[in-house]
Amino acid sequence: MKKIFIPLLVVALAFCLATYTATSAQAANWVYLGSSHVDGQHDHDNIAVGGAAGRSHALQIRVIHAPIEFDHIVVHYGNGESETLQVRDVIRAGRSSRAIPLEGDRIVQSLELWYGKANPNSGKPEVRLWGMR
Repeated sequence: MKKIFIPLLVVALAFCLATYTATSAQAANWVYLGSSHVDGQHDHDNIAVGGAAGRSHALQIRVIHAPIEFDHIVVHYGNGESETLQVRDVIRAGRSSRAIPLEGDRIVQSLELWYGKANPNSGKPEVRLWGMR
């Protein structure tokens, strides 16, 4: 019995360690860029990021408290250029978007969000933006 149990335990431990390492590495690539609260049915906010967050090549939207309906996001880069991301999606509380690719690998200066409450009777939803290095 011990001859079967010990190798099985070693394999299970190795699998858990490999999964943890991959998840930690993936999480380490995301950098917090900023957050904002949605105040009404139609809202527009600007989140200043700056160079301290470093360069990003993808963006992820994370939502808490209540669902948010996104129209688009304008990404303003450190070199003065801008990029419009057509999101056009409802992201529920506790969920996140896919990794949205950005043009190139540049410093994000600020993010303009065009969005609103998906449910007018909901609380005050919050959006948190993350950049992938």
